[in-house]
Amino acid sequence: MITGHFGLAAAAKSVERPVPLWALMLATIWLDVIFAPLYVAGIEHIDPVPGTDGGYGNGIIYADYTHSLLGALVIAAATGLLCARWWGRRGAVTVGAVVFSHWLLDLVVHRTDLPLLPGNAGDLPRLGFGLWQYHALTATIEALLVVVGAALYWRAARQTTGSRGRINLITALILASGAATLTLDLAGI
Repeated sequence: MITGHFGLAAAAKSVERPVPLWALMLATIWLDVIFAPLYVAGIEHIDPVPGTDGGYGNGIIYADYTHSLLGALVIAAATGLLCARWWGRRGAVTVGAVVFSHWLLDLVVHRTDLPLLPGNAGDLPRLGFGLWQYHALTATIEALLVVVGAALYWRAARQTTGSRGRINLITALILASGAATLTLDLAGI
């Protein structure tokens, strides 16, 4: 769902213009950025779904700290608080919301592997609607998120600045990054 996350970041930029696009792009994948060292350390892991190639959406992701509901809320709040220094209260709330949006989008696509509490404390039922099981539908939704996000960014940017060439370039880069990440996702890379 990386592609969809980027589309949401572009859409957020159309609303909260003082926060740089790079910060919103990073915020939207921040849970995965934190996941990476925990994965390397063996604290969080991914198991292939039996009978699949382990590619796009064919994994059970045990990100029990970074992708637990409470963990995502704490990470989002802490990130927002840190960002208040540079982009004020409204920018901080936007960044925190974008960080947490990652969990919400993952809820839609993940299989039932998202815990409520860090470390899956209490062994509560895991959440996930499993849209990843339908690759073509997931890819279509992700592509739509990127296109809509890029369009919202482009429209908002054209209303506030006279640098149309730069706006068109950034919009094209948003669309290209979305297409590239979606292609990599579908290829299982």
